[in-house]
Amino acid sequence: MIKKEPLIFELSSEDKRAFQLPHLDVPAEKDILDKSIMREEIKGFPQLSENEIIRHFTRLSQMNYCVDIGLYPLGSCTMKYSPKINEKIALIPDFLNSHPYFPEELIQGNLEILKITEELLCEITGMDAFTLFPSAGAHGELTGMMIIRAYHDSKEERRKKVLIPDSAHGTNPASAHFSGYEIEEIPSNERGTVDVKKLKERINEDVAALMITNPNTLGVFEDEISEISEVLHSKGALLYMDGANLNALMGITRPREMGVDVIHLNLHKTFSTPHGGGGPGSGPVGVRDKLIDFLPIPRIEKKEGKYFLDYNRPKSIGRIRAFYGNFLVVIKALAYILSMGPEGLKRVSQIAVLNSNYIRKSLEKFYYLPYKSPTLHECVFSDKWQNEFGIKTLDIAKRLMDYGFHPPTIYFPLIVSGALMIEPTETESKQELDEFIQAMRKIAQEAKENPELLKSAPHKTPVRRLDEVRAARNLILKWSK
Repeated sequence: MIKKEPLIFELSSEDKRAFQLPHLDVPAEKDILDKSIMREEIKGFPQLSENEIIRHFTRLSQMNYCVDIGLYPLGSCTMKYSPKINEKIALIPDFLNSHPYFPEELIQGNLEILKITEELLCEITGMDAFTLFPSAGAHGELTGMMIIRAYHDSKEERRKKVLIPDSAHGTNPASAHFSGYEIEEIPSNERGTVDVKKLKERINEDVAALMITNPNTLGVFEDEISEISEVLHSKGALLYMDGANLNALMGITRPREMGVDVIHLNLHKTFSTPHGGGGPGSGPVGVRDKLIDFLPIPRIEKKEGKYFLDYNRPKSIGRIRAFYGNFLVVIKALAYILSMGPEGLKRVSQIAVLNSNYIRKSLEKFYYLPYKSPTLHECVFSDKWQNEFGIKTLDIAKRLMDYGFHPPTIYFPLIVSGALMIEPTETESKQELDEFIQAMRKIAQEAKENPELLKSAPHKTPVRRLDEVRAARNLILKWSK
């Protein structure tokens, strides 16, 4: 049974307390609390007993959907289950309590962990060096583009443009723009990959780089990536790879072998750490040897058996954040990499691709597949067939919640109208996938037989369908009677 949970203000009753200190029997010459820190802007601040507070927030927590409950099929986000042992390792007190302001001689172990992680990421990707400083994927993109700009500037080349495929992640053009570049879009061909002919028409000495995701946001591998790299390098431009979808490639191929010059990874997607609201991100950036001098400072180096932070890097783009990366996230990622090993990481990619193709094959008779190219770790359907009955992608997503599943990514990538983007990852069992597939098939049938059921969904959630346009335009987060 779903119980509607009142707001904490609605549970409040006058003069209730969770705990009350005994009366102060020592004369006070002045007020103990500074009046300037007292909150006065919320009238009728909630008053509850301790058990009411605990029960309220426990009930709220039980309404949350998370990867520990079930499948989280967000495409291009790799929402995999994270082994709890990695969380435990990151909570070891010596890690948890170390501080970035500690002198180098007291954090030798920390620096060794960071250096080992950089080296392993080099091995996985084939790149020559990594920085672990970026806080997340978009921050990694920005760092990568700043490195590319510094490289061209060092050669006194004032290149103006960055080329970006129409299937790119939305943060790609933003990162390039913040780095001072003009953005030019490259269209996809009928297979859903970069149109190399169009690329050749657009490439010139004004182009600094192409930002490409591989496999792309359709889940399709850019099989002409080597030719794309050659086209760029022939004009002195660089190839930047958005590594958000590395979960399809680990142990199978390496970005360097595709001609990639710069890549960012998402430790918080590919290598076990929490994603999104579950914790901070980490977007390390890898480069080829000719770009190492431009990496952010400080660099972790080793001399006479000791690690140290090297700030003497005159060509560096400088600091990109106050400290040395999200250290505890790096620990979790390192624990994941070491526990999996080379064969384990390869197996991760193989099962991720298998799971995605199992879903694709099971649903392609029920949902329209706009691109017929082979896909890897994710597949993209659309609402084209359901449109005949007045059903849109949003209706499908809302109805899926009634079956106990988090919806997949919707309306992305933008080159697919009404997109349903599904990425199951490697951590889901066949039983879980079968339940998801069965729910999606039922929804396709309901769209034909009872479309109003989908239009008014969800029906079984604590909160029914919201007016999302109104919520976006009139965001009110303040309680008022």
